[in-house]
Amino acid sequence: MEPVRTLSQMVSRLRLTNKRRRVAVVCPNDPHTEYVIIRSLREEIAEYLLVTDEEHVDVSNSLYAASPDFVRVYTAPTPDDAAALAVELVRSGEADVLMKGLINTDNLLRAVLHKEKGLLPPGGVLSHVAVAQIPLYHKLLFFSDAAVIPKPTLDQFRAMIMNDIAICNRLGMEEPRVALIHCSEKVNAKFPHTIFYTELNKEASEGKMGKVYIDGPMDAKTACDAHSGEIKGMSSPVIGNADIMIFPNIESGNTFYKTLSLFGDANMAGMLTGTIAPVVVPSRSDSGNSKYYSLVLACLAGK
Repeated sequence: MEPVRTLSQMVSRLRLTNKRRRVAVVCPNDPHTEYVIIRSLREEIAEYLLVTDEEHVDVSNSLYAASPDFVRVYTAPTPDDAAALAVELVRSGEADVLMKGLINTDNLLRAVLHKEKGLLPPGGVLSHVAVAQIPLYHKLLFFSDAAVIPKPTLDQFRAMIMNDIAICNRLGMEEPRVALIHCSEKVNAKFPHTIFYTELNKEASEGKMGKVYIDGPMDAKTACDAHSGEIKGMSSPVIGNADIMIFPNIESGNTFYKTLSLFGDANMAGMLTGTIAPVVVPSRSDSGNSKYYSLVLACLAGK
């Protein structure tokens, strides 16, 4: 299977499966979410379980009327109740993917992370993966964590990497190349994440992470620009050719995300991982295209 190199190729890969994914959407009451639903129905890649609060049921009913064979509507008294119902639809196997509409992210995550009725397995690690199609880079670039984990522990770094590797594998990348990002290539006890990186490198070299190349610490430029590595006398399969970048904290990951989307003219997508099914939690500032590609990513990443 050839690896997916662009976001449009992700769409083509999903359509080749010839199977509509079942998507539970919480409060699909905003224009961008409506756009995603209508576009994916037209492209025959999804069917929908729209879970809305009673105040906004008319929006969902209009989407049902336009495509009654592939849309079901559920109502709940409040947005919080809608979130709980949508999570239950995923838990019961009626839906393959959970997607956020016009509901506060904290409210949705409260339902997702509920200890007894949520989507995170016991001992699981919730993380976020973003994917960017950047005009000046030769393939899709995945990175974590821009949205969930403030300052990862060693276990959280390990979980992020494994979650991201699994998604890359689903997109045809048999041996993803993972760059562990820092401001330099030096290990320094003043930056505890670089000590963690040393352990992660060791585990990867021992085969504990499967088929993968991992290297770091290194800066973001070295991860994506081979010439930068040459100047520094560095050489590895990762340098200049990273598939995945792992950031040391949420500040750096989020800044990278926003910088790429604003100044890098990048098309973006993202989803939550670690849950029993993919969860799409787009930012309010994300474009309709970004939310659409986030749904496509989640549909491909799901079982």
